[in-house]
Amino acid sequence: MSTNPAVPDEGLAQGNLSAQNDSTHSAHDQPAVQNDTSSPAKVSAQNVGAQRSTATDDGSLKLDGTADVHTAGVVRRGRARGEADDDHPSASGLNRGRDFGPVQRRTLVDQLRAISDKVAEVLPRPLDRVRSIKLKLAILMLCAGGIAFGYFRFKIGWLPPKTTLASVAIALVASQFLAHGITRPLREMTAAAKTMAHGDYTRRVRATSRDEVGQLAEAFNQMAADLAAADQQRRDLIANVSHELRTPITALNALLENVVDGVSEPDPKTLRTALAQTERLSLLVSELLDLSSIEAGAFPLDRESLDVAPLLAEVVAEADVAAAALGRGVRFTTDVQPSTIRVFADSARLHQVLLNLLDNAARHGPAGGEVRVTARRQSGKLVIEVADDGPGIPPAERARVFDRFTRGGRTDGGGTGLGLAISRWIVDLHGGTIAVADPGSRIRVVLPGH
Repeated sequence: MSTNPAVPDEGLAQGNLSAQNDSTHSAHDQPAVQNDTSSPAKVSAQNVGAQRSTATDDGSLKLDGTADVHTAGVVRRGRARGEADDDHPSASGLNRGRDFGPVQRRTLVDQLRAISDKVAEVLPRPLDRVRSIKLKLAILMLCAGGIAFGYFRFKIGWLPPKTTLASVAIALVASQFLAHGITRPLREMTAAAKTMAHGDYTRRVRATSRDEVGQLAEAFNQMAADLAAADQQRRDLIANVSHELRTPITALNALLENVVDGVSEPDPKTLRTALAQTERLSLLVSELLDLSSIEAGAFPLDRESLDVAPLLAEVVAEADVAAAALGRGVRFTTDVQPSTIRVFADSARLHQVLLNLLDNAARHGPAGGEVRVTARRQSGKLVIEVADDGPGIPPAERARVFDRFTRGGRTDGGGTGLGLAISRWIVDLHGGTIAVADPGSRIRVVLPGH
């Protein structure tokens, strides 16, 4: 058989031409090309091109390199979609960018930090017995300097004694300088904590750094401010309770002394006055107990489905009797739309809230005025409003209306100053809101729907 010597050259030319065409197409649109193993001519041409790449001149070497790129591109495109070529640097770089993005890096850092914290809990801590941070830092710097000295000693074989002594001295001075900046806020916190133990909450710590010590100083200052506010609230509560208890007790004591001395006769009018003072004391003690239970979390709710209209009628009837006893001449009106509206709440506690609102309007509204109570459904929620004919609450006082022992302009109404504070707590426990609304003197309660 005779062999045609032009066949390998023709196959090689076809293979190189195919390599250039495929490389051009892959740079523009990246078509999905599969390995064509059914054509022996193409495979042999590529193999011949690979074998001749080491034996030809510079021009053929460039041409065969293109064929190699084409071959690698065919191998990559022949794999599953999304699988990267480990030998191709750009593909591995893309994988690294995709697998270790900002979110992944943060997650990895958090995991490493958690692992280091767990390892730190297990490892021994030999410096815990050292009571000075300055000494700890000096020991650490000396250890680091000793390691560096040993390394250079091993590499160089000799170090000048003066250089060694100077390095040790610099390390000690630097450790003392750095430790002073670290321990200064700690010393200030220690002194402030000792003063707070004696009841002085005015001391603060300077927080100039942004490291862990600075964060600790800021947290310490916030704690001191919270303790000062809590102590002031405690003082105000004691003063207010003492004042509220002293007023009816003083009046009752004077009344009974007049009866005993014969100055006043024990007639029904005198006895009604004494009864009113004892009722005021009883109301104050009851509200203080309720407030204490609410703040302690021991204020359970017995919720049930309630008809709003009968509940409002009952509350209005009770408030009407109380307002008549005060001699204010206040009229109450109700408007429930629709009349079948219902709410899921604690009947006794909601009754207490509404009675507090009506009593507050009757005491602080104008004499002979009208108190309007409306209830309606709005956006699936129950909205109850209590409004009177008063001028309204000034905007500057609205933020503290629901604080304990807060009263309006009238102070002779006989209230305890706790009704609205308790009402706010009860509404919050129901998952609702209570606030001062416009126009006029209007308080709005919003409760979740049935």
